[in-house]
Amino acid sequence: MAKIGIAIYGCGQDESVLFRETAPRFGVMPTITDAGVSEANIELAFGNRCISVDHKTQITNSILLALSQAGVKYISTRSIGYNHINVKYAESLGISVENVAYSPDSVADYTLMLMLMAVRNTKSIISRTDVHDFRLNDVRGKELRDMTIGVIGTGRIGAAVMDRLRGFGSRILAYDHRPKTSADYVPLDELLQQSDIVTLHTPLNADTNHLINHKSIEQMKHGAFIINTARGSLLDTDALIPALESGKLGGAALDVLEGEEGVFYFDYSKKTIESKQLLRLQKLPNVVITPHTAYYTEHALSDTVENTINNCLKFERR
Repeated sequence: MAKIGIAIYGCGQDESVLFRETAPRFGVMPTITDAGVSEANIELAFGNRCISVDHKTQITNSILLALSQAGVKYISTRSIGYNHINVKYAESLGISVENVAYSPDSVADYTLMLMLMAVRNTKSIISRTDVHDFRLNDVRGKELRDMTIGVIGTGRIGAAVMDRLRGFGSRILAYDHRPKTSADYVPLDELLQQSDIVTLHTPLNADTNHLINHKSIEQMKHGAFIINTARGSLLDTDALIPALESGKLGGAALDVLEGEEGVFYFDYSKKTIESKQLLRLQKLPNVVITPHTAYYTEHALSDTVENTINNCLKFERR
């Protein structure tokens, strides 16, 4: 039986090693590049109906058109979110787009870590110890068992976060357009008003863009915390910053950020960052920022590679 070809774009070194090890077991011949898909490297897709793309590259309509003209019929994105691809336009060109499921525990574990860092003032503590100031912080930390946690989005990751929170003894409220678990679901307004921590796990789309905005933040408890490990634009940064600076919000822990493209995953240690929002947030002692890394575990990578190949094989066998 002839091997099936898959062009794999935006493939990091660790991914590349795993694809080369795994693909032959499935009878698949991968064509791998570390470059994101673009009109300049469309030729790598020639002869392949299936391609795999990373979540870091914005796939424009012109790229989709070029892929269609190259014979591509299926795109597997190595992410849970689709917000970097115009799925409707792809479908109009006869291209199916599908995401890849990977261990929800990667993001769920990281979310709990960020919660604990936020409520225990970890950024301030580490900053002080780094300059050998070992005094106790003026503000005492909080315990999760004493807090109400509002979980927005209860898919695989949101559900895994709630499983962990039950172990801490937290009161949990949930909001989702389509309830999927046995959690205590409430309207969004009620969740915002009652929660000490709000954590975001819903997909980004036209309906959820700036789901948390000026109005939402006004509804939140004074001193509440926001955690975002989903997508940056779920949260209106222009509304978030003054709420943090004024003390309306007690803190934020953000693994994703509006405008992160072109900044996250690059070394800016010797470059100037143009994003005024990012710079303002980083100056705040009650804000933790990490570069979209919650998903980045060995287990999740293994899942992503294997499920990417499986997705393409299922499409080829239809």
